[in-house]
Amino acid sequence: MAVLSIQSHVVYGYAGNTAAVFPLQRLGREVWAINTVEFSNHTGYGKWKGKVLGAELVSELVEGLEERGVLQNCDAVLSGYLGDASVGKAIIEAVKKVKKENPKALYCCDPVMGDVGRGFYVKPDIPDMFKNELIPLADMACPNQFELEFLTGITIEDTDDAIRAIDILHEMGPSVVLATSIRVTPGEISMIASDERGMYKINTPELPIGNGIAGTGDMTAAIFLSRYLESRYLKNALSSCTASVYGILKDSFNYSQLDPSIPMELKIIYAQRQLDDPDNFFNTIRIR
Repeated sequence: MAVLSIQSHVVYGYAGNTAAVFPLQRLGREVWAINTVEFSNHTGYGKWKGKVLGAELVSELVEGLEERGVLQNCDAVLSGYLGDASVGKAIIEAVKKVKKENPKALYCCDPVMGDVGRGFYVKPDIPDMFKNELIPLADMACPNQFELEFLTGITIEDTDDAIRAIDILHEMGPSVVLATSIRVTPGEISMIASDERGMYKINTPELPIGNGIAGTGDMTAAIFLSRYLESRYLKNALSSCTASVYGILKDSFNYSQLDPSIPMELKIIYAQRQLDDPDNFFNTIRIR
């Protein structure tokens, strides 16, 4: 069974499908990747070459899959960076087509819009596309703290705020929520996962990587989705995902210290063993 991943693509570095496809494959998933943009590098560099590929191409490629009669073999649709709000419409149609052929398929929406300290980095019409159309359609949502705050209107200053925000997000549509990059305790960073059976939190040490490494959220959503599909058991999915993400980030940071003059990038290939045999697991705390 496959994951249809509709995201951005970069030639150099890791973001969107570049950060999601290999982890999914290493964890045993077939991946059908559709790129929403083709850039030389991620936009965090300030300059890049390439272009937005647009909704028409997304729709055309999904139509081709439909003609092959393979959509029934799709376990999940994963979407991330849109590039253009019209791509959101194409994703909606793709999700509907997949669910028509396989009603058990999940739609995992990673609402890529911005981050704490950086603000929004997408076109002005994209946040409302996520809030009003894609999130209500999603079975699973994977926002970071900034995105969770925007979607719900809750400023997150402690764990109780995060819980309230996640509850509001559930009410908007997704039955499964993974909230990432939650910073409420100095020196630590948290992920919180929630479904109808419970809510769990894992704290890890916050690595000294400044504003983070591009593509981390894309990679995290892909790993969590794959682990959740294995058993649909939230606690195990969160535990395995957190261990892998922390391991890859730690290995990437250590690698970057070999030449600090080069901007930090994920080193997914270098650290790939962390996907199926992480060095560290962390305590999973049930918070509801």
